[in-house]
Amino acid sequence: MPWVVALGYLSGSWLGALSVCRLAGAGSPYRSGSGNPGFSNVLRLHGMRLALATLLVDVVKGMPVLALALALGFPPWAQGLVGLAVLLGHSYPVWHRFSGGKAVASAFGAMLLLTPGVALLCATLWALLAWRVRTAAVASLISAGLAPLASLWLAPDYVSVVLAFTALVLARHLLNIRRLRHGDEPVL
Repeated sequence: MPWVVALGYLSGSWLGALSVCRLAGAGSPYRSGSGNPGFSNVLRLHGMRLALATLLVDVVKGMPVLALALALGFPPWAQGLVGLAVLLGHSYPVWHRFSGGKAVASAFGAMLLLTPGVALLCATLWALLAWRVRTAAVASLISAGLAPLASLWLAPDYVSVVLAFTALVLARHLLNIRRLRHGDEPVL
């Protein structure tokens, strides 16, 4: 199992924003905007096309290794470790001095395989909130906070897994929470 967890970390450490921006000849999201290599910063810097490509990469990059964990018959807690490794790879990639993204899209991708109902419910909520409040951080914080409750209802075997994913996503948003309190959080 440790080698599958390591594969999870390695797959997670592929930052979609950097690859997409490099292929498009656009500036690195590390050097502009919020400095975050994720969907929201790419959207603000380079528009919807590159942001959606970033989102796609970040959602699917961990799926092959999670599918492997499922195929090998790992129990839910072990599947969760692999998924958490994907999120940690995205958040703290060794190739980028442990400076990565917020893991929202990667968490969605992992949950799409492990807890599809929870993932789709949270994604719908995220989209509605992002459209209504125009702030990705608010949408991410609320939908991540709802995920453990949704898992109690839709995927009770995965509650601890979803709680771990939620804790990481919330921890990665501490700076955003501070900016929200001060009214300095950028809008979409």
